[in-house]
Amino acid sequence: MTIRRLPEYRLCQSKAKASGVLFLSLLTVCSAPNLFAEETPATSEFEEVVVRAHPLSAEGLAQSTISLSGDALARSLAPNLGEVLGKQPGIHSSSFGAAVGRPVIHGLGGARVRVMEDRLSSMDVSVTSGDHATTVEPFIADSIEVLKGPATLLYGNGAVGGVVDVHTGRVPHGQQDQGISGRVTAQGSDNENQHAVAGRLDGRSESIAWHIDAFDRRSSNYEIPGETESAALIAQEEAEAAQSGEAHEEEESPGFLPGSHFSTDGGAFGVSYVGDNWFSGIAISQLNAVYGLPGGHGHHDEEHDGDHDGDHDDDHDGDHDGDHDGDHDGEHADEDFATPILDMEQQRVDLEIGRAGPLSNNKSTLIGRAASTVESINFRLGVNDYEHAEIEPDGEVATFFENEALEARLEITHALANSKHVWGVQLEDREFSVTGEEAFVPAVDSQNLGLFWLSERELDNLSLEMGLRLEQVEHKDQSSGTKEDFTATAASLGVIYPINSDLTLTANFGYAQRAPVGEELFSNGAHLATGRYEIGTATLDEESVYRTDVILGWAKNAVEVNLNAYYASFDDFIYQNPTGAEMDELPVFLWSQADAKFRGLDGEVRWNNIELAGGNLAVRGFFDVIRASLDTAGESELPLIPADRIGLSLTQQWGDVALILEAMRVADQDDVPSYELPTEGFNDYDAHLEWQPTLANGQQVTVFLRGENLSDDEQRLHTSFIKDAAPQRGRTWTLGARYQF
Repeated sequence: MTIRRLPEYRLCQSKAKASGVLFLSLLTVCSAPNLFAEETPATSEFEEVVVRAHPLSAEGLAQSTISLSGDALARSLAPNLGEVLGKQPGIHSSSFGAAVGRPVIHGLGGARVRVMEDRLSSMDVSVTSGDHATTVEPFIADSIEVLKGPATLLYGNGAVGGVVDVHTGRVPHGQQDQGISGRVTAQGSDNENQHAVAGRLDGRSESIAWHIDAFDRRSSNYEIPGETESAALIAQEEAEAAQSGEAHEEEESPGFLPGSHFSTDGGAFGVSYVGDNWFSGIAISQLNAVYGLPGGHGHHDEEHDGDHDGDHDDDHDGDHDGDHDGDHDGEHADEDFATPILDMEQQRVDLEIGRAGPLSNNKSTLIGRAASTVESINFRLGVNDYEHAEIEPDGEVATFFENEALEARLEITHALANSKHVWGVQLEDREFSVTGEEAFVPAVDSQNLGLFWLSERELDNLSLEMGLRLEQVEHKDQSSGTKEDFTATAASLGVIYPINSDLTLTANFGYAQRAPVGEELFSNGAHLATGRYEIGTATLDEESVYRTDVILGWAKNAVEVNLNAYYASFDDFIYQNPTGAEMDELPVFLWSQADAKFRGLDGEVRWNNIELAGGNLAVRGFFDVIRASLDTAGESELPLIPADRIGLSLTQQWGDVALILEAMRVADQDDVPSYELPTEGFNDYDAHLEWQPTLANGQQVTVFLRGENLSDDEQRLHTSFIKDAAPQRGRTWTLGARYQF
């Protein structure tokens, strides 16, 4: 049996404490047998209940998708989610040092890309600022899936650019066999003295399935080739100094990136009661992270008058003092390079109930016939308590963020003749606050309620996917009482047409609206992570996008080709518009709206099973190109648009040994607005050697050596706010091992 799932849905109030949710969840687990009771033989066998990434077709989707799992995921593991996915076609990373990297899909990121854990939002504050990490841990993931097209119908207001979903299996669904399985990963790197250890156990005994995972990752500041500042930034500073008549003093590079250190640990426990065709479970997880803020992310250096933060210091200093000292002190010892740090903590509780199969065997009544066509029901609830403190080098808490969030989602899938339908509701509730020196946005309460319908219909020679969504969004500024309401609608039509046995044409036509987020509406203050004074606009309207995606897939024998062309036309695109003024010695940017266009092409070619040198060779090539423009009288270019890329990888397999060689060229990016510096291109060369001997009883051991940036070139990602002050790491060798049983 299969349970197919869908968007997210929120219930209750985000003020619900973890203890109350725990009680509710345990009560649900205990009462679920009555909820889904059916007369079944006492000796009936358990059936597998699988949750798929998409609630409808498991084979063909009218959206471009990427899925990483198994060896492919293990070989891509990195400290942040953006870096894990950053070499997939159409996906980049908004890097902010080693600890922070959010995915950018087809040039869109931030509030337009939804990052999820097991189909519910990560519920962190990573969309608020580029220096805020996601709370999703790649090292314990079973798989990572990406929808590169507009996924608003499935996942709501924050998914007009795409979705990244990390599947962890923390709430067990009962797929595992009786007994225990698990895996352990350990690795260490010469550059930055990084080490990572992660492990998980999954077990099942009769009707009880359980899961445990834990991880610990630490790193000092990473080494860089060349200068900390880019050549473009140095030239700009020299020109400004010459214009003012002052001498420009070049800072000597320390050979490492100050503030690129991090320490992350956490874990989770989950348990489920599994029936014949249903399950009900709960998972509790914890994540702690302390990381530096590189790139000159300094808070005001002036002395503070002791009560600049009111009772904020009294409430929170004690919580964080001492927690970060061991991670912050001793990072290259030189206090001249000390940077602020961010101390993060998240507790999360997830509840899930799922059922596969008809609700009733009685087809004699209207209700009975409707119930008998139901294929699956899935309900998810997540409650989150998140906080982080931004701490000065002297240990003073400068800014404190809190985010209490709740998200719930219900999906019902049913089949009628040659069609399949999904009905769902999604509810979100968020209470966000920030206090202290960098409180550039007030406390904001947000609620989202979405209703959606998706359908898949099989015709004689093609498949149709269509859907509708209606969503109500409300934001309330707690400081002023100002309330803004929005209604966002979305509709899509997808066609999957097999031209012949080898060639498939897929087209997706969609319209979606995105309501502004609280930061875009109510910001008013210095935002030092971006180096701007940001001012929100409470009168912003919903932005609308008309998007067309055309995907061509060809597969024959051992060769696969996939091409994805897309065009997105935005009405009232929300962006930061420079005003030319200065406040607090920072340029002022006003959240504004104008029409914009995004268009691009990306693709991938794979040729497998080539006999060479006594082994098997697999060849992979990929590329991506994107162009974006803004329809204004002044600026026509948008910031942070990824540069063009082309890459090639060769995987040679000799029995238990595999050698992978990768090369990628990243082009210059000089199509930039007036307030952004161009970025020089670079070459990237990687190598991966692994030994994976065959063991008995399904056990697997992998020992690997990976080399990154082998040419030790200076690399800067144009998608990063701090790319001119924070290059990527230099040559890095990583030695590690994985054990799976």
